[in-house]
Amino acid sequence: MAEEAILGYLEKNEQISDSGNFAAELGLDHNDVVNVIKSLHGFRYVDAQDIKRETWVLTDEGRKYAAEGSPEVQLFFAVPPEGSVPKDELQKKLAPAVFKIGCSQAGKNRWVEMGKQISRKVQHVEDKVKDLLLRVQDGHAIEKDDINSLKARKLIVQQTWKGYSVSKGPNYAPKRKKVATDLTRENLQRGDWKELEFKEYNFNAKGQPAEGGHLHPLLKVRKQLKDIFLQMGFEEMPTNNFVESSFWNFDVLFQPQQHPARDSHDTFFLEEPSTTRELPEAYVELVKRVHESGGYGSRGYGYDWKREEANKNLLRTHTTAVSSRMLKALAEKPFAPKKYFSIDRVFRNEAVDRTHLAEFHQIEGLVCDRGLTLGDLIGVLHDFFARLGMSKLRFKPAYNPYTEPSMEIFSYHEGLGKWVEIGNSGMFRPEMLLPMGFPEDVRVIAWGLSLERPTMILYGIDNIRDLFGHKVDLSLIKRNPICRLGMD
Repeated sequence: MAEEAILGYLEKNEQISDSGNFAAELGLDHNDVVNVIKSLHGFRYVDAQDIKRETWVLTDEGRKYAAEGSPEVQLFFAVPPEGSVPKDELQKKLAPAVFKIGCSQAGKNRWVEMGKQISRKVQHVEDKVKDLLLRVQDGHAIEKDDINSLKARKLIVQQTWKGYSVSKGPNYAPKRKKVATDLTRENLQRGDWKELEFKEYNFNAKGQPAEGGHLHPLLKVRKQLKDIFLQMGFEEMPTNNFVESSFWNFDVLFQPQQHPARDSHDTFFLEEPSTTRELPEAYVELVKRVHESGGYGSRGYGYDWKREEANKNLLRTHTTAVSSRMLKALAEKPFAPKKYFSIDRVFRNEAVDRTHLAEFHQIEGLVCDRGLTLGDLIGVLHDFFARLGMSKLRFKPAYNPYTEPSMEIFSYHEGLGKWVEIGNSGMFRPEMLLPMGFPEDVRVIAWGLSLERPTMILYGIDNIRDLFGHKVDLSLIKRNPICRLGMD
């Protein structure tokens, strides 16, 4: 309807001077008229020139006062003509905002006497604010001082009105000719393709953006770390079981059952199923014995080891639980040296803050061979971290229940200008390895670090919740650069 009206009007007239007035005269929606003008202009049926006008329109509060009256007048009429009314009683009659603004404006206008009792000073008032608002609403002009007054009270806001003046274009016709967008089989069969007018191709138009998946920064860093391990001849361990028994997670690692890490404040224990179904009984007895009375040159911990504690199911607190299973399986075969690694999720019952989550990713590497020493461990660590771009390393003695000796690993951070802890390492204790069945001269060196910390450093993220979890900005996933770990 709007298109017919525009083309028909231009057939008899040179110009539509104002699309807003044109729409109002014909009872058309101005937005519909504007959309049609844009379409006709695109096909050169009409030429269109922009029109902009700054107008004032009522805010929601302004529309309310235009209908109900200004707060000061509402308050004035709530005060009896004779006598006075208690302030508390008057407050109950009016909305909180109306009472607050009304008291201020009516007092300023000297209409009422304010105090514990409120009374009228005058008997007749005019609602100038309401009158001005109605004039603005009807599109009439008002004085500049009045505009400033209403604007200061946030009753009106300025709005830019946009429209067009329209004249005939080079392709003008009283009726738009329908152009074909496709050459169909039916056109060819009927032969009417000869008379068809086809829509021109716009070779400058952009096509639909190609949607594709995006890798999370953690996945990019993980891929590079995995490649580094594979380059060094390591074999990846299967880490698909998030649920583990306390036996494989703690007891096998020579971690005593009264250790604080085994408390529910630090570990997520399962309610269902709460216990494991089966454990290797002969191996359980060996682990129990080394805990209670020692062996293999150790005195043990000297406590009563409880099977029910070992049976408890939990969400694994470290991927070393996987390492313990892999080493036990390796010990049951004729010995052959192995290099294993894993990168996967672990769970700790920790308070969430900018540097800690209840779940994170652990990177772990281990080497099992005869006659390994602490020097071998340091050499492997230098090789591994050099491939990550960390050539300056320091080591500090530490304590771990299942490694001896143990070392914390520090790297010099050029950006921060200081040494930063990046991981932990050590040699698995004989109390862990010998009950598995390894020969006495077999040693295992191991190290671990989180995946999140190097990722945060690489991508300049200072809050771990911006990297992993439900608060992550999805645009981060789309625009993050490639990971350059291990690249020259």
